[in-house]
Amino acid sequence: MRLGFFSPMPPSKSGIADYSAALLEPLARLHQVEVFDREPAAFDPSAFDLLLYQLGNNPYHEFVYRMALRHPGVVVMHESNLHHLMAGLTIRRDDWDAYLREVEYEGGAAALAYARRVRALEVGPDYDGVPMIRRVLESARAVIVHSQCVFDRIRAAGFQGPMARIPHGAWVQTADRWGCRERLGIEESTPLIGIFGFLKPYKRIAESLRAFRRLLRLEPRAKFILAGETHPDFPVQSLIRTLGLTASVRVLGFMPIQDFVEHIAACDIVLNLRYPTVGESSGSLLRAMGLARPVLVSDIGSFRDFPDDVCLKVPVDQTEEDQIFEFLNLLVSRPEVARQIGNRAREWVERECTWELVARKYAAFLESVVAGRPLADLATAPVADLATAPMADPPAAASPEPEAPAAPPSPGDILEWAPREPLFRAYVDAHLARLTKTLEITPPGAPSDSVLEMGTYLQIAPALGKRLGYGEVRGCYFGKLGVVEHREVTSANGERFEMDLELFDAEKDVFPYPDGYFATVLCCELFEHLSVDPMFMMAEVNRILRPGGHLVLTTPNLASLRAISAILQGYNPGLFPQYIRPDDEGKIDPRHSREYTPFEIRLLLRDAGFEVSLLETGPFYEQPRPELAWVRRLLERYEYSTELRDEGIYAVGRKTGPILSRYPDWLYGGKE
Repeated sequence: MRLGFFSPMPPSKSGIADYSAALLEPLARLHQVEVFDREPAAFDPSAFDLLLYQLGNNPYHEFVYRMALRHPGVVVMHESNLHHLMAGLTIRRDDWDAYLREVEYEGGAAALAYARRVRALEVGPDYDGVPMIRRVLESARAVIVHSQCVFDRIRAAGFQGPMARIPHGAWVQTADRWGCRERLGIEESTPLIGIFGFLKPYKRIAESLRAFRRLLRLEPRAKFILAGETHPDFPVQSLIRTLGLTASVRVLGFMPIQDFVEHIAACDIVLNLRYPTVGESSGSLLRAMGLARPVLVSDIGSFRDFPDDVCLKVPVDQTEEDQIFEFLNLLVSRPEVARQIGNRAREWVERECTWELVARKYAAFLESVVAGRPLADLATAPVADLATAPMADPPAAASPEPEAPAAPPSPGDILEWAPREPLFRAYVDAHLARLTKTLEITPPGAPSDSVLEMGTYLQIAPALGKRLGYGEVRGCYFGKLGVVEHREVTSANGERFEMDLELFDAEKDVFPYPDGYFATVLCCELFEHLSVDPMFMMAEVNRILRPGGHLVLTTPNLASLRAISAILQGYNPGLFPQYIRPDDEGKIDPRHSREYTPFEIRLLLRDAGFEVSLLETGPFYEQPRPELAWVRRLLERYEYSTELRDEGIYAVGRKTGPILSRYPDWLYGGKE
């Protein structure tokens, strides 16, 4: 499907510009997208299957509004009011006749009478009472919103076409929290509170600063930052001086997005309060939650969609200031509560509204609009919270998945086929936990399925067929392309397993298999040995896997507790950083060229055209070491994640499309 995408884009000082940039990356992997960040001089709508408009209530979106009226498409209503946008299109251009005409069209005679008083400069525009959305809704083929609040308001405004409620995407990321605090001159134990984004009065800044002044009586070390562009009608510096907070509050102004994110991460508490509201969602709020920051929000509008245990909700009544103070005092005096709320927030956004998930919901809904039918197949994408027109007939039943083994794989499945030679048996015994876990995470197959184990030593290959049900088990190893070696092994009860082993260089040679041939490929303890071009291998793995097929990848974890302990004590953090001595014939086995972190494996799978079905860490050949508990406590003290810190990385990726990036920046340097 070919989409025309209309939105302001960075470096525009618009939250929707940042939203669009984040959405486009995964959406462009699902459909062909052409972006328009300004009004085109000439435009042919027939070149697109559908037009998508990101519409907000400020002058950055004037061209989006005009195009949406001329060429109907799907309108994303980021809020339920466009009066400020309409004022920009009319009043600010001294086109009062157009303003009066639009107000009358929206609100009738009473609204027109009030607007004439506005023209006479007797009163200000009725921004809250006249939303100015009727015309764009009448033009729209379908509407997407982020919250139930805006969904209800759009329906109440009379729109009866297809609608979807797709949550605002979240940036689940990391940032240099402690480096930013160092630059700010904020000590480790000093409580830091922040408000982020355009500094407008409706963000309850005055109420927040008054509550903070009360907090200082209990915790005089506390500091407050306001990061964002100041509003000309809200003299925030004067307010700070009036409250006597000059020594404790700093206004940082507008900053680049990387600095913006780091300052959110630096905070112990983030305030994201709004009243009044027209249902707008907050990108800075989602960034804070993705950074595991505890957040205070107003108990109104789109904020009510968030579960009560992932943020603290402040009522917008006469108790507002008191509640802000009580929540600040709670989180400052009990930092463990703050960490729990922040961690729950991050877990929630990871589960409900990552950009990848949001893009798939967009794609499913847009496809249904193009097809001229309500969204019908909830099984093809995680779109369970989409609010749409009545569902069509249920989809036909999908092909049955291979049945899982009656019982999970066990060490016996490995030991049964272990060679008798002492050297080989010692290797199996040392790696038994890793080999068993690899079998456990490998998706089961069917008699019609083929599986490939790369770099096989025939330790788990027999179990892939005997235990997991694959009809064809194939293996490969490093060597000269075109050479095939026959291997066989005998089980403890005398059963034979044999296979032909194809040799080739996984970083240079085209794999000797057809496109889409395998249901599953195993790449276990191989990736860390690649020294030249690892994405070549990933591209070939993608090619030989069928759509929806799986890659099982295991590799040492460079971010384990052991690795952190080693580097802090002055040792190399790699699990196997040594060079390998040549044997008597001068042959040198391949050494570890680069070890990886779980975060990098996630990036690797994404760039290679896979979604992450599983990402865990577990035992390698070293057993858990209780003496490393001090490293865990160190991470906890500085609020770094203690997850994914075991010796081995165990990942499963499901193929969703072709490789996305042949030379990703995080893995390759040098020329473009």
